Amino acid sequence: MKKVITVTLGSSQQDFSFKTRFLGQDFEVQRLGADDDLTQAWELLRRHQAEADAVGLGEIGDHYQVGLNSVVNKETRRLLNVVTRVPATTGATLRRLLQVRAVRHVQHELGNYFNNNIVLFLSGMRNYDMAVALSEYTKNLNFADALFQTGAPTMLHSLEQLELFAKGTRWVLPGKPREILEASLSGLKKRKVMSEVERAHLIVGTFAEIKAVGNADNLNGKTVITSAVDDDRLKFFKQCKVNLVIDVSPKLFDQVVGINVIEAMILAALGKPPEAVSDDDFTEILDELQIAPRLLHPTGKFRNIRRFAFVIHPLSQEFIRKGFPIPKGTPKFIMNQVETLAAHMPPMVYCKMENIVSPTGAEAEGWLISVGGTPKEMLARSPEFTYRRLLQAAKMAEKLGAQIMGLGAFTKVVGDAGITVARRSSIPITTGNSYSASGALWAAADAMRRMGLVKVKKGDKRVPAKTMVIGASGSIGSVSARLLAMAFDEVVIAGRDMKKLEELKKSILKDTPDAKVVCSTDYDSLLGEMDMIVTSTSGAGKKILDITKVKPGCVITDVARPLDLPPEEVAKRPDVLVIESGEIELPTKVRGMKSIGLPNNVIYACLAETIVLALEGRFEVFTIGRDTEWPKVKEIYKLGLKHGMKLAAISGVNGVFTDKDIAKVVKLALEARKTWKAGGSVEDAKPAKKATRAKVVGNGSAEPAAKPAKKAAKKAAAAPAAAPRKAPARKKAVAAATE
Repeated sequence: MKKVITVTLGSSQQDFSFKTRFLGQDFEVQRLGADDDLTQAWELLRRHQAEADAVGLGEIGDHYQVGLNSVVNKETRRLLNVVTRVPATTGATLRRLLQVRAVRHVQHELGNYFNNNIVLFLSGMRNYDMAVALSEYTKNLNFADALFQTGAPTMLHSLEQLELFAKGTRWVLPGKPREILEASLSGLKKRKVMSEVERAHLIVGTFAEIKAVGNADNLNGKTVITSAVDDDRLKFFKQCKVNLVIDVSPKLFDQVVGINVIEAMILAALGKPPEAVSDDDFTEILDELQIAPRLLHPTGKFRNIRRFAFVIHPLSQEFIRKGFPIPKGTPKFIMNQVETLAAHMPPMVYCKMENIVSPTGAEAEGWLISVGGTPKEMLARSPEFTYRRLLQAAKMAEKLGAQIMGLGAFTKVVGDAGITVARRSSIPITTGNSYSASGALWAAADAMRRMGLVKVKKGDKRVPAKTMVIGASGSIGSVSARLLAMAFDEVVIAGRDMKKLEELKKSILKDTPDAKVVCSTDYDSLLGEMDMIVTSTSGAGKKILDITKVKPGCVITDVARPLDLPPEEVAKRPDVLVIESGEIELPTKVRGMKSIGLPNNVIYACLAETIVLALEGRFEVFTIGRDTEWPKVKEIYKLGLKHGMKLAAISGVNGVFTDKDIAKVVKLALEARKTWKAGGSVEDAKPAKKATRAKVVGNGSAEPAAKPAKKAAKKAAAAPAAAPRKAPARKKAVAAATE
């Protein structure tokens, strides 16, 4: 039977002894506490080494390898030198391997869990290899070594600073970690560390270090990486409401033992000194034992919280007024100066959204970050002006711990539509256009259902309606065409290039063989037959369609940005429903969100895409550029349903449509259809009885349209007896009055 003795500076009241089988051999393990007395520890090592096959030394400072620098703990070396007959170890090698193994395991099992975490190492030098492993997932690394070892109230913020600190270390490090704590943690310095604990998402340290600076306020909801967690330690973490404890030391026996004990047992089983056992040897044994870190949930419920950021900006001077205490009577020329000044302001946090919980159990929280430029100011400057502010916002989001950032409103249109920002940013970027396209079509389908002008019979595979996509060869247009081909009887795909349209048609029929698809480069005459029209062009400033030729009750979904149909065009047809977007309702009641111009708990689809990706743990560049990909539109729609997103509202150029608004459109449409003829225009459909309607004359003023009719009637009355031959002229006059 092999025997392992572990001498620790901890309390002798926790001593234990047990027998077990390990690596195919029988073992007896005995713990001997020295009660913080280095002399007592020295004596215990000297007396008991003769009866052991290997010795472990616990709760004492390790030797550190930080970068290319080695830092030797002289007290630890003195104690290890006492043991001359058998292998002796502090467990440093195994601890290093287990720490890195734990990071890799959790990152994989919990889905990008460490991405852009704010990490606090209470001792970076002891956990250097773990810090290197975590640096692959986050740059937000903070080290308390300078404070703990010198008492200086400062933190190290990178591996480079930690390595420089280790290189400059010339003093003898204390032998006991508690001595470091007692020397440094007093007053202001302790409060500094405690505030860093509160700011961090992940805290790495020994139990003694964590207990010295942690409490129920700053550890609430946090993740902790430590080792040798027994029932008493777990009870402390439960009292502090810690969300997740990652114990890098596996529980191989009924009794919780330190990593130094496990390494000593491996050395005893192999019969080799520490220097004769390589990392590969240890790794092979760890793989054989299938060792993984323990993931403990002290509160009984694990909360996997992901974090996002989203960029917003004022759409006009009126939005700036709402955000700042500017008097209503402020002159226009002063507001112009304020608008210009706002464009140069650095990004700022507008609010923090919390308590977004998916039906899957995933959670998200995030920050809305405002940049000051209005669309007018952004267009007046080069794209680089906006890029720099967005990259400032990305840097702010990274420091806050956001794991993905979305671009909202005009920021996703400027320049190359997010490509440059995504390339330069250190966190993933998405514009949200995939979900915006999906949401707009989702809203259009819902609008048709609510209007009830198209009757769907039970058992129908498709809606018995005709649809058209203008700009179908574009990215969002092609996506729209594919969706409509699945859901409606007929789809007209319209554009300028017949060759591209024919290629799109073949692609659609490959996915949906039984679809009816018509290509058209001259679609004007077909407008009056359509029940739904989607416009998705890049022809900003050009007239895309003649809205007067559209069928009454038609639903037009304008997914182009800038809009294909400006408000003045929409106003010409109150009997047509023009949709700009579909808004999304969050699955739970969000906390901390300020107004973005929508009802409570309702957000824009582009923001919803960012949140859905966060909930899914998909921290990647998802939608950028002007080519929205069809597979991504389908994917984000499905992910949205998975995480409980719902269509909340249908919006037009003047805001959200209420049921009353839609009912009014339906009423006007039904009335207009009485005289409507496909291929005509709304002017042709006006009945003669509306002759009294005002008519706009050349100078832009209005005069009663009945006035010319009255003059024509007087002329007719004054005509001689031969008047019957003048009847055609009279008809022309009446016709003119009804135009």
